[in-house]
Amino acid sequence: MNLSKLESILKGRSSQPHQLIEVLQDVQESYRYIPEEAMREISKTLGVPLIEVYRVASFYKAFRLKPSGKYVITICNGTACHVRGAQLLLDQATSQLGIKPGEVTDDRMFSIEHVNCLGACALGPIASENGSYHHHMTPAKLRKFIESIRREEKKEVKHAQAGYERRPGDYAEAVSTRQKEEK
Repeated sequence: MNLSKLESILKGRSSQPHQLIEVLQDVQESYRYIPEEAMREISKTLGVPLIEVYRVASFYKAFRLKPSGKYVITICNGTACHVRGAQLLLDQATSQLGIKPGEVTDDRMFSIEHVNCLGACALGPIASENGSYHHHMTPAKLRKFIESIRREEKKEVKHAQAGYERRPGDYAEAVSTRQKEEK
């Protein structure tokens, strides 16, 4: 585990137990989960017992204690999404990626989550990717969406190998292209 990110997050927060949730959020944003080693350091720095850090991190569904993929595909299974085909979306994601909810692909690129509600019932079924909602999703749209992420990742790898630097707007173009492909 690269501790420099953690040190940066904890800098200036010594003996500030009231910042526990904010620190956990920052750690998860940096590492895509909350490593056990990070919880130990958080405990020492904030002056919070380790068991309390673990209790808070494990209580809130938003925190992950296991590594997740770079892209977390979340399928809503709330009542509105369920009756509109959420299970078909979950079946598509699991068969296409070869993993079950809570697992990570071997290349650490994707994770699948299955949640009770994403709070956008009128737009269901909903799938989200790293918090970006995609409404009225179908298995075919989800398949194309996952394929487009893989294509973009391959481009990024090729560009990195060629020494290409990202320009402002590159990501926005990729998202726009993905959204067009979904339709």
